[in-house]
Amino acid sequence: MASIDAADSAPATTPAPTPVSGRRKRRWLRFLLYALGGLILLALIAAAAAVLWLRSAATSALPQIDGEIHLGAALQGPVLVRRDGHGVPHIEAASQADLFFAQGYVTAQDRLWQMDLYRRNAGGELAEVLGASLVEHDKAQRILGFRRQAQRIYASLPADDRNRLDAYARGVNLFIAQNGDKLPAEFRLLHYAPRQWTGEDSILVGTMMIDQLDSHWDTKIVRERVAARLGKLPNADKLEAALYPVGSWRDHPPTGEVIDLTKPQPIPPAPKDEGDEDTTAAVNVRKLRQTLGLPDCDGCAAGSNNWVVSGAHTASGKPLLSNDMHLGITVPNIWYMADLKAPGYHAAGVTLPGMPMVIAGHNEHVAWGFTALCADVQDLYIEKLDGKGHYQDLDTKWKPLHVDREVIHVRGGPDVTVDVQSTQHGPIITPILHGESRPIALKWSFYDPALHSLPIYAMNTAANWSEFSAALQQWCWPTQNLVYADDAGHIAYHAIGKVPLRRNGHGLFGKPLPHDQLDMRNEWGNDLKEEPIYIPFDQLPNSVDPPSGFLATANSQVTTDKSPHPLTLEWGDPYRAERIYKLLQGHDKLTPADMLATQTDIYSEVDQEMAHRFAYALDHSAPKDKQLHQAADLLRSWDGKVTTDSAAASIVAKTREALWPLILEPKLGPLAADYRWSEKTFAEEEIIMHGETDWLPRGYKNWDDLLTDAVRRGIDNGHAPADLSQWSYGSWHVIDIEHPLHQILPWLTRNAGTGAQPLSGDNTTVKQVGRAFGPSQRFTMDWSNVDGSTENISLGESGNPYSDYFRDQWKDYYGGTTFALPFTDAAVVANTRHTLRLEP
Repeated sequence: MASIDAADSAPATTPAPTPVSGRRKRRWLRFLLYALGGLILLALIAAAAAVLWLRSAATSALPQIDGEIHLGAALQGPVLVRRDGHGVPHIEAASQADLFFAQGYVTAQDRLWQMDLYRRNAGGELAEVLGASLVEHDKAQRILGFRRQAQRIYASLPADDRNRLDAYARGVNLFIAQNGDKLPAEFRLLHYAPRQWTGEDSILVGTMMIDQLDSHWDTKIVRERVAARLGKLPNADKLEAALYPVGSWRDHPPTGEVIDLTKPQPIPPAPKDEGDEDTTAAVNVRKLRQTLGLPDCDGCAAGSNNWVVSGAHTASGKPLLSNDMHLGITVPNIWYMADLKAPGYHAAGVTLPGMPMVIAGHNEHVAWGFTALCADVQDLYIEKLDGKGHYQDLDTKWKPLHVDREVIHVRGGPDVTVDVQSTQHGPIITPILHGESRPIALKWSFYDPALHSLPIYAMNTAANWSEFSAALQQWCWPTQNLVYADDAGHIAYHAIGKVPLRRNGHGLFGKPLPHDQLDMRNEWGNDLKEEPIYIPFDQLPNSVDPPSGFLATANSQVTTDKSPHPLTLEWGDPYRAERIYKLLQGHDKLTPADMLATQTDIYSEVDQEMAHRFAYALDHSAPKDKQLHQAADLLRSWDGKVTTDSAAASIVAKTREALWPLILEPKLGPLAADYRWSEKTFAEEEIIMHGETDWLPRGYKNWDDLLTDAVRRGIDNGHAPADLSQWSYGSWHVIDIEHPLHQILPWLTRNAGTGAQPLSGDNTTVKQVGRAFGPSQRFTMDWSNVDGSTENISLGESGNPYSDYFRDQWKDYYGGTTFALPFTDAAVVANTRHTLRLEP
């Protein structure tokens, strides 16, 4: 019994799985593995097929650049298109009509999809091909009215100007008609074809530049909110003035006058506020800038450098002129290089894809270059509406709102209708300002029906300063700083564009104007005249053949105490212009190599000054912290050159970045993140170097403690290595140029960009740069050797990644070198690599 009981009490064992169930599990596992492998294989095959398809589509779209193309009755005579070693077309025609026709045809060969993208961007038509995510952008463009203004301008142009635009359009359209089955790959990827090009479209593309260079109304929206928030604090006016400086003691105006550059410029009084209470809406400004396509990073506002040196200071005895225009760096580049020649016309330089003629460059006698003047040509008015379709005019009478109905076509979705309401001032932009309820109207010189001239042809054909300046008088927008040099040895500078006079004296409004201040005193004009009046051309800053023999601009202040009119409240930071003057003014025997060295200069005086101040703070507040002690040593020994291998440059940049929230958030709260100002870096320099207690946050004994904390936070936020000497600037400060479709099709467009590349320089160096921002081109005109004059863009002439000329200029651009742009017949022939004949 005992044995039986023992056996009965033994634990039961689990029966082993049957062979059938084991095989079934293994079968399912194999099935899952095979299925997964099959899916991966299908994905790889699909990706390979997509890449092969893209290669085939892009290769088939490569243009014909040798041989002959017969264009029939579209041409009056044969046109010769010779491309040099960088694919730059040198177009020669027997008539100007054929020349501009051929320019349209050849530009379309290389940049057709970019041209279509530009007109859709400006006209608010992106959602039609890219979908609902672009509706807000398109709505903003429709409200701002770029297409309507392009129609108005085109209709108002003289017949000769319209004929040139129409000739260009015919060339584009013939290319589209001839190549409908082999258009650029982007059209096929998005399954649409471009509509016919028009002269109006060329104007529309030009409005894109006007918007980029003259729009500052978003800053006024933010400033109003900042001022209202500061108004609750002691010393509110002083705090606001510190955040919004107007000019600086570092400025070097290019007027040829001898002025006291150590004297701070006075700040014009702002219009009276309605009160200290913050009644402004919490507009999402970052979303607004994204919607409008405006840059939203410090130091990446559209700007530029230009300067001109008389022959008295050059090695050759002839003038040198240099220009590098700072814009967003895109794939392909915003500019298209070209050399255009016909009887009575010969100009070379950069063109804007979609527009005829040369925007910046030279002809046989004169050369010119631009920077943004950033004059204030926009005002915001808070209107009074009755809710029944009327607004209250200046005479207090109710008048009907003007309404334009816009229909936005949306890919994959229903149409969106937008009713654009306008007062006498301009369109009511409140629908763009998410979170804003007040009816705010935008007044802009661009909307003035009396302004419609485009003097580019007259500039392209001028033979001397008298003819060139006569053309400049007709320039309406965007407002620009222009430098000039000619083959007779003359140099000049002139601010250009229609800058409004305001009746109220100082005339500049840094914020929207409240409705109770809407009267004739705060309108544009002069005396009792009601029509807009603009600053006379000869009263804008200018200088011709100055005794110094040198003129330069870089978006900073160009007016002086003697200037008859203020131009803006928002000048650019002074550091680039200051550095250019220090490098070039007063020097002799200057050469084109000196011009390029200046364009690519990466020394920052203000960064070095900040480094020394931070080191001093660390010495006095963190003597026992080994990492901060190392930071101090790196900072105090730094030479101020913002190189890619510099650790000190990393520390300075990240410290400055960390400092702003520390001093702004206690006063502005979340609004601190929206603060933008073109002289923001100068404001920071003044606040730090003066160390005023008004800006010292609670919890810090002194500025040394605050700056030490900023260094510590910058190091932490930047994820610096323990050994700070290994924290190279280029490890995180990069340039990364992406194809416009990269966000939608990253796996197909990855190879069309540059990828992240270490980038030297910052927003205070002459080489002003950012992740996708910087010099869009570099030009130097040497009047002692026209064919030795240099021009290069960032990537290349072609928009097709499979073209030899898609990225062939990148090495020169990124490496800080350049090359000559042939101009004379002999030089063009010697450098010709491809020859295409366009025949009737």
